Amino acid sequence: MAISRAQLVKELEPGLNALFGLEYKRYDNQHAEIYTNESSDRAFEEEVMLSGFANAQVKGEGAGVSYDDAQETFTARYNHETMALAFAITEEAIEDNLYDRISSRYTKALARSMSNAKQVKAAAPLNNGLPSVDGFDSGDGVSLFNTAHTTVSGTSVKNTLTTQADLNETSLEQAMIDIAAMTDERGLRIAAKAVKMIVPSANQFAAERLMKSQGRTGTADNDINALSSMGMIPQGYRVNNYLTDTDSFYIITDVPNGMKMFTRAPLTTAMEGDFDTGNVRYKARERYSFGVSDYRGIFGVEGA
Repeated sequence: MAISRAQLVKELEPGLNALFGLEYKRYDNQHAEIYTNESSDRAFEEEVMLSGFANAQVKGEGAGVSYDDAQETFTARYNHETMALAFAITEEAIEDNLYDRISSRYTKALARSMSNAKQVKAAAPLNNGLPSVDGFDSGDGVSLFNTAHTTVSGTSVKNTLTTQADLNETSLEQAMIDIAAMTDERGLRIAAKAVKMIVPSANQFAAERLMKSQGRTGTADNDINALSSMGMIPQGYRVNNYLTDTDSFYIITDVPNGMKMFTRAPLTTAMEGDFDTGNVRYKARERYSFGVSDYRGIFGVEGA
């Protein structure tokens, strides 16, 4: 349906002082703090986890060397989605000189809608991958944040706390311990470290105290804040306003090939006239996908 003069009657009246409702600021590109962005030229992308080798074995004198096999373990698939939105302006509205006023305002509104949709899509794996939600799986077939990511060696890797807890000194320190204990598919330690923390807006105050206080938070002791003094999370924290669990927190690790975004087609806009109606139509479109390859790239906690 096209935007007509009847919908914009006030814009035709003289003496109008202001129009409002389309000039809000927006939370833009918050996904860039979570995902690495790669381009794609296919309908979907697949990335395969390889197992590597187990520990080297002792070779006895005169004995043969032991052989090991590498293998594929699981496949992460990224299915690109097309996101698009459009609006139209009637020929009569254009004739009455409303086009210039309408187009500049509504193209901004269109851009905000496209941006908001991308941030919602980007937050979905974090929101839906929490243990109690279990609505987004990693390539191994269990929820993204899980205590039982099974490896080919038969051991489990966890990227969430065994007992969910709110963001505090104890839970954050335990997250650092669990990240350091991560192993590869053959059970070898991988020396994973935290890089930055992602929190919903409701958790930013707790994050600020934990990241910036010189002493331990919430105590009268003269102990130092070990998390801060040891630089355990070197890039600090970032707020994501699209996280739905208000007491959740997430740690991005330095494990490569973790959270990824693939851009199949960048944001483009197009404008055309319709011969039959004379309406002018304006469209925005982009195509992308969000997901995870190696779940070790992120550690998530949903809170108590």
